[in-house]
Amino acid sequence: MNQTVTGFVILGFSSLGSMRHPIFVILLFLYFLIITGNLIIALIIWVDPHLHSPMYMFAGMLSFLDICYTAVIIPQILIIFWIGRVYIAFSGCLLQMYFFHSLGITENYLLTVMAYDRYIAICNPLRYSTIMTSRCCKCLVFACWVCGFMSPVTKLILVSFLPFCGVNEIHHLFCDLSPLLHLACADTFLNVITDFVINSCIIILTSTFIAMTYTKILITIIMMNSAEGRRKAFSTCAAHITVVLIFFGSVAFMYIRPQRVYAPVYDQLITINYTILTPLLNPAVYSLRNKEIKKAIKKYLQRRGISRRI
Repeated sequence: MNQTVTGFVILGFSSLGSMRHPIFVILLFLYFLIITGNLIIALIIWVDPHLHSPMYMFAGMLSFLDICYTAVIIPQILIIFWIGRVYIAFSGCLLQMYFFHSLGITENYLLTVMAYDRYIAICNPLRYSTIMTSRCCKCLVFACWVCGFMSPVTKLILVSFLPFCGVNEIHHLFCDLSPLLHLACADTFLNVITDFVINSCIIILTSTFIAMTYTKILITIIMMNSAEGRRKAFSTCAAHITVVLIFFGSVAFMYIRPQRVYAPVYDQLITINYTILTPLLNPAVYSLRNKEIKKAIKKYLQRRGISRRI
C-alpha cells in the first residue's frame, strides 16, 4: 500500500461486458460525425470570404475548439470500450486533465464572447462595425485561449504534488480531478476548495454575463417594429442559447460540487453528454441551420462538381 503509483488504469464502464463493442461502434460513428461536421464548418468559414464576419469567425473557432476538445478524450474512450481498460502514465494523466480543462474553459469563454457579439449586433447595430472590428475579434479570441489555458494551472500544480499509492484504478472515462483526488493518499481539502472556487467563479461569472446579455437582447427584440427582424434575431439567438444551455448545464452539474465523494456511473454519463453530444450538436444547432453557411457549402460543392440539395 505504500508503493508510489507511476500510472493509472482507467476502467470506464467495465461492467458492460459484451455490450462494450456495440457501444464502441456507435461512439466511433458519432466521433466521425463530430469531426466531419465541425471540420466542414471550420473550413467553409475559413475559405469563403463572405463568411469572414465576426459571428461566423467565432462559429468557426467554436468548431475548431470542438475538434481539439474531443480529440483529447474520445479516442481514449473508444479504446476503453474496445478493450475494457487503458493504462496511462502519471505525467500523461496530468497532461490529459490539463488540456481537457483548458479547452473546455476556452470554449466557455468563447461562448461568452459570442453572446457579447450578438448583444452588440442586435442592441447597438449602428456601431457594430466600429466595435467588432477584425482586430477586436482576434484580440477576443486570443484572450479566450490565454485565459482558458491559464485557468487550470493552479489546480494542475496542486494535484501534481499529491502522493498516490495503493489502488491505481480510475472508475472514469479519462483522467479528471475528482477521480484523482479520490485515489490520493493525503488530505485533499485544499485541492477540493481550490477546484470548487475556480470552477464556480468561471461558470457563474460567464453564465451570469450571458444571462444579462440575453435579457437585454430579448427586450430589444420585443421592441422591434419589424416582424421579420424579430424572427431573424430570435432565430440566431435561439441557436446560441441552445448551445450555451447544453454546455453550461452539463459542466455546472459536473464541476460545481464541493465534495470529493462522487458517483462514478453518473459522472461517466454526464461526461459522455458534454464530450460527445455537445460537440455533435454544435454544428447542427448553431451553424448548419444558418442560411449563409448552407449557401457557402452548396457553392463549394457545386465548384467541386458535386450537385446535391442541402
